[in-house]
Amino acid sequence: MHSIVTAPTTYEDSLAAKGLSPVAGIDEAGRGSLAGVVVACAVILPPGLVIEGVNDSKKLSSVRREELAMRIKEEALAYALGIIDVDLISSLNILHASLLAMRKAVEGLAILPKAALIDGNKLPPGLPCEAYCIKQGDSASHVIAAASILAKVERDAMMRELHEKWPMYGFDKHKGYGTAAHKKALQEYGLCPQHRVGFCHF
Repeated sequence: MHSIVTAPTTYEDSLAAKGLSPVAGIDEAGRGSLAGVVVACAVILPPGLVIEGVNDSKKLSSVRREELAMRIKEEALAYALGIIDVDLISSLNILHASLLAMRKAVEGLAILPKAALIDGNKLPPGLPCEAYCIKQGDSASHVIAAASILAKVERDAMMRELHEKWPMYGFDKHKGYGTAAHKKALQEYGLCPQHRVGFCHF
């Protein structure tokens, strides 16, 4: 039987001790995909709350992510999504599109955070609060891990909707990422309007 690993709250607790509370966690899903939107989530959890099993969304099964997403939404003080479509991704490039999605997510929160913890090594410009990057933050910070789960669950649902329109690509399985099956489908059918043209050179 596998033990349940839960991301710690060390970073959140440290900021709260400095008077920087509430703290928002921010993460995105879909940055490396060949198709579909990029989705960022910002979430604020009650101080001291630890939801067992909340960890980097990539380390969880789809069923477990869905279960935890429901719990996070029930417990969160606030959460919001930022979604950037394929056309804007192409216009901005994926890095800037991801950062914009993160900023939009923070701006959508019903509660203004005093600080934000962000997965990665780039800060989105124009955030309305102090912000700190954490490499591999979705494993190192509980609130970032919560954001990673909500972003992933939302984007996966959107990719399943795309599958209904373009079933030949298998979006319901690989969620737009560059698997062998996806690349084979691209070679056979070409691109659909939801593919990121600049990503599909192979």
